[in-house]
Amino acid sequence: MIKNIIRKPLQCVAFCLLMPSLLVLQGCETVVESTVEIVEALPDINLPPSVEEPKEPNWVRATGYAPISLQPGQTRQHKVLMAMRASKLRAYQELAGVVHGQYMFGTTTVQDMILQSDQFKTAVSGIVRGARVVKTFPVQEDTYATTMEVDLNQVQRAWISQ
Repeated sequence: MIKNIIRKPLQCVAFCLLMPSLLVLQGCETVVESTVEIVEALPDINLPPSVEEPKEPNWVRATGYAPISLQPGQTRQHKVLMAMRASKLRAYQELAGVVHGQYMFGTTTVQDMILQSDQFKTAVSGIVRGARVVKTFPVQEDTYATTMEVDLNQVQRAWISQ
């Protein structure tokens, strides 16, 4: 067989060029297949995050109160509207305290083992999203109340998505 290849120089050149090419291509095919397998095994970054099953709402309610007679206004109707607004804002404040917590600062003074003063201050700060008014209603003659609620699961999803 070697004698036949040596006799025909054109076939020898073709054989010498073709064999290394086939060996190189055979190796490339293995590399391509293994690269494809590696890429398929990697997590796809562009896919949206998996959708969780919706949870049952975890509603938290808060009620805010406001006196009608202490509101600024010329007429009783105007004072009622202002009390409705103030009671809604107070309900929001209560919800913010539930969702974000309250900051409390207190001091107690004792002198000669006798309590002289006991003071504390509280503050609430935060954003409440997704709250809704359940009802607004008068309480007796001089107070207005607003009850609001927020789903704590929705608040948690909003924090996670940020």
